[in-house]
Amino acid sequence: MTTTTPGLRTRAAEYALLPLRLFLGITFVYAGLDKLTDTAFLSATGDGSIGQQMEAVRDSAALPGLIEFSSRNPVAFGMAMALGELAVGLGALAGLLTRVAALGGALISLSLWLTISWPTTPYYYGNDLVYLVAWTPLILAGAPALSLDALLHRRRRGSVSAHRRPGRNPAPAVPS
Repeated sequence: MTTTTPGLRTRAAEYALLPLRLFLGITFVYAGLDKLTDTAFLSATGDGSIGQQMEAVRDSAALPGLIEFSSRNPVAFGMAMALGELAVGLGALAGLLTRVAALGGALISLSLWLTISWPTTPYYYGNDLVYLVAWTPLILAGAPALSLDALLHRRRRGSVSAHRRPGRNPAPAVPS
């Protein structure tokens, strides 16, 4: 039976979400940039436009009201979606406000699942549901390794301990 040192196990746990964070970050940055640079997508009508995509799923979406709302100004909605994906992806990659970025990614994935991917049968062929679930560990755990969140947390913790007076109870550390 092999044994691992507690330090190695702790370090492995600390880095366990890094591949998921990188994959989701890269994917969402790519998706946002792809939309922003696709002139056909950022149009109200025409082949490949956000307007055409909304029209195509209007009757099959789980939340047709969301489609109706966004159809009032499809170009603005498409731009907001692209910028949201870009912000979420960059936040995940940098590990900055990771839980907030992951929540944003989950909400984007949820809205896409309930609209674009909803009619996909069987459901597991639709990738938006998988993205929704994939963001969940980052919402719960944040980015404990190789992240700006972890760096800021260490700096705050160091600053707090440097300002403690002898005899006072230490403040509990808040994980990122």
